[in-house]
Amino acid sequence: MNSLRDEIRFLFSGQGMPYEKVCLMVAAVVCIVLGTMLSSNISHDAKVAVIDLDNSAYSHELTSRIDASEYMEVTTVLNTPVDPTTLFYRDQAVAVVYFPRGLEKDRYTGTASNIGVFYDNTNTAQSSDIKVALNELIGLDNAAAQGDTGSTNDSLSGSVGLADRNLFNPSGSNYNVEVQGFLFFFGSMFFTFATIGMVPRLRLAHQLDKILLEGTPWDILVRLVPYGGCLIVSFVFGMTILRLLGDMTFSGSLLLFLAIQLFYVMTVGTLSTLFGWTAANPGIASSRMILFIPGGFILGGPTGPLSFYPDWVIAISHLFPLTWEYHFVRDIVERGAGFADISKEFGAFLIYMAAILILFCAKFFSARRALLKHRAQEEKHRRDLQQLSLTDGTTMGQTE
Repeated sequence: MNSLRDEIRFLFSGQGMPYEKVCLMVAAVVCIVLGTMLSSNISHDAKVAVIDLDNSAYSHELTSRIDASEYMEVTTVLNTPVDPTTLFYRDQAVAVVYFPRGLEKDRYTGTASNIGVFYDNTNTAQSSDIKVALNELIGLDNAAAQGDTGSTNDSLSGSVGLADRNLFNPSGSNYNVEVQGFLFFFGSMFFTFATIGMVPRLRLAHQLDKILLEGTPWDILVRLVPYGGCLIVSFVFGMTILRLLGDMTFSGSLLLFLAIQLFYVMTVGTLSTLFGWTAANPGIASSRMILFIPGGFILGGPTGPLSFYPDWVIAISHLFPLTWEYHFVRDIVERGAGFADISKEFGAFLIYMAAILILFCAKFFSARRALLKHRAQEEKHRRDLQQLSLTDGTTMGQTE
């Protein structure tokens, strides 16, 4: 019973992880917040790009039917030849529909023709609903061409067919999705565990005050360098294993990937030190990892297709650094994008990184001002005590 009382006393003492609060917070987040965000398990208005080389009344009608589907939303229509892979960068589209020249003429003359469809297979689940919807749409069109405008004969074969192709991960390998996703998630999580208690550790070691008074924010951030180097090496090491022992594809530039990681590591490390700043000790700081790492893993794409989420969820997901990492991984590693292809996304990430650095610097200088104010108060209190002591001594002398 003494052991039980001691442990209960420690649990609520604030010296370790505040588990009594964390357990309730986790339950609330999972059941309320994530329950709302992940309520849909189908693609609603998934982004579809159309390359319409026929540019006819018939192709325009098909485009309108695609856009009218609850599963698809036509976001781009191009009338010139374009490499379809470039339309998938930055998750701009889930599928690209290609209408060839002469499509309308072939349809009304009964000549066999194919509509090309390119699917983004970086997540094998995101295109399943679109494939069904497009097949139904073409089936209904073929039935209408044979005189049946209803929906009972939508399985009839006709002159128009779909020629589809799965891009980026044609074999549907889990090495390119789930395993790779866990690699970046667990790597980032343990990097955070290693760095989030840095400021509390410096405070307990009586080093933080000296840094605040004599140093700059860089004197804290530079301490992230060895941890960040280890994280980048672990990413490359893990991907090498997946490439040699599995069938992971690496289509882009390794140097570009490594350059992006430098900015990603700095961003996660800065957030880590910022979230752990006010913790009483490193143990309490570690529990705060849940506030900014798992959200990117859940909403960044590896656990579920982005087409399953509402637009507001995708917007909120960019508050988590791991979301940006998954965007860059899909573009560089899986789709083979170059720097020019990701420049818009990278520019937005730099703004995100700058905002975090500004918050960190504001926290640093705020802590410096608080420390100077505290020391000034202590100095004033010491002088008051000295003055009081001198006054008491003078009074006693006069009394004698």
